[in-house]
Amino acid sequence: MTQEVKRNYLEINSIEDLKEGKKPSDDYSISLIDPIDFQLNKFFYKNIGKNHKWIDRLIWSEEKWIGYLSDNKVKTYVLKYKNDLVGFFELIFHKDEREVEIAYFGILEEYQNKKLGSYLLSEAIKKCFEFKIKRVWLHTCSLDHKHALNNYISRGMKIFKSEKINL
Repeated sequence: MTQEVKRNYLEINSIEDLKEGKKPSDDYSISLIDPIDFQLNKFFYKNIGKNHKWIDRLIWSEEKWIGYLSDNKVKTYVLKYKNDLVGFFELIFHKDEREVEIAYFGILEEYQNKKLGSYLLSEAIKKCFEFKIKRVWLHTCSLDHKHALNNYISRGMKIFKSEKINL
């Protein structure tokens, strides 16, 4: 059975265009996963993605996860509440184009609908622009969280391409 899905590609070209979401409290922290921990990426991918049909990586072997995350153009950041895992974002640096793709972004279900997405996205965008790039981009689709597209637009991102695909 196929399903028609709308995919939107969004971008932000300057840190000045960012409409920042507020940090909920000092109990929240964001940190780079260094050294890499494929189990953590896999955990977020599986647990956040289960409601949004993230399936491509479910068949990845440990070797494939480690190989992917070992590439120095891939960086993963984790949001925590005190010591509890809350969410993550995965960045892919395209140095030749001077741009960063937010490849994956999400909040665990028990932390959703608490305005944490606006804060996490703001921090992801700020991290990207620390690297003197000219563009941050991502894509989202109608299978993602119902507030995802609005969050991206509310942070200052603009749609540059839309398409319908069948899954």
